[in-house]
Amino acid sequence: MLVFLGFVLLLPAMIYAAVAEPSGVTIKNDHPLIYYHGRWDKSPGTWWAGSGLKVHVKNLRSLALNLGPHTTAPLAAIGVSVNYGEFVTVNVSAGANVIPIPPSVKPSSNSVVRINVEGWQDNRVNLETITLNSGAALLPYKPSKLKFQFIGDSLSAGQFLPKGVDQAWPFLTGEHFKAEHSVTAQPGAALTDILSYGNVHGVSFQFFRTEDTGFYYTTDHNFTTPWDFSADRVSTTHIVIHIGANDASQNVTDTQFVQVYSDFLTRVRTIYHSQPIFVFTPWGWPNADGSFGYYYQGKYQDIVSKRAAIGDKNVFLVDTTGWVSYADVFPENVHPNVPGHQNIANKFIAWLENWGLSPERQWATSA
Repeated sequence: MLVFLGFVLLLPAMIYAAVAEPSGVTIKNDHPLIYYHGRWDKSPGTWWAGSGLKVHVKNLRSLALNLGPHTTAPLAAIGVSVNYGEFVTVNVSAGANVIPIPPSVKPSSNSVVRINVEGWQDNRVNLETITLNSGAALLPYKPSKLKFQFIGDSLSAGQFLPKGVDQAWPFLTGEHFKAEHSVTAQPGAALTDILSYGNVHGVSFQFFRTEDTGFYYTTDHNFTTPWDFSADRVSTTHIVIHIGANDASQNVTDTQFVQVYSDFLTRVRTIYHSQPIFVFTPWGWPNADGSFGYYYQGKYQDIVSKRAAIGDKNVFLVDTTGWVSYADVFPENVHPNVPGHQNIANKFIAWLENWGLSPERQWATSA
């Protein structure tokens, strides 16, 4: 049911002429006040949907991204949010790319610009410099005290959505809580480290690498490097995992899946020693007649119970049964549509708040 990596995600976008002020301020990519989030390689270039950067700018009137040759050709779709407004899609390519600044932004004020890649593939942005208008200056960006790490497959990566990951339930959940958030999810990938729908590795391998599974298809970077978790600018506070659909499609047995998932959690605990981990059960594949296709029924409960049995009391089961109906999915691929992702986010937000997590009252860096 999940699409081979050759699928091209088409995103609506706005193309802007690359015009920058000749006397603008040039910010190099190693400037300490650029707040990178997600996974970047050393070029620096993005991997995984949702990776990007944030900048806090004084006297902002214009901003351009100057991108290098590792940027996806002919373009990559990015989401841009200014002062915590709605994310707007902009297509960028190698060279200078002007980022639209809303007319409501007052040049004399401070502004927060958030930028991330939207797609689960064709999502590489190779940052060389940022050009700001003359008189602008970077200020420190203070991250939220909350940070979600989401781990999954197409059901978390925003596949088939017009704005990609920016409309997916993990992203929406993070935004509601005014949290930092990373989405390490890849369509078609199993948790088990096997070939699945064009993915040469499973998430149990790829999660610990810088690159997403698309590395295999690139000509300039067809290798993987270990991810340095100490490079994360803020510590993860909550981990959310929704995975298993592709393991079931690849005939991974119940016993094998429980073992792989348990081993994965053991390794995750070497990085995130005590943070809460939320294990989603499948909401299933809804059918037009009201029936559902489920997989690994009861096995997620077994996985959580196995952690509790060894003393890990901070792994929680999130039972998503009934969260998704046929009206919440695209009929042609049974993946959540835009309202479906919002519905899932709303249900998980309610679950988390009932569990005891409250949203931050305001963003840590005020615009």
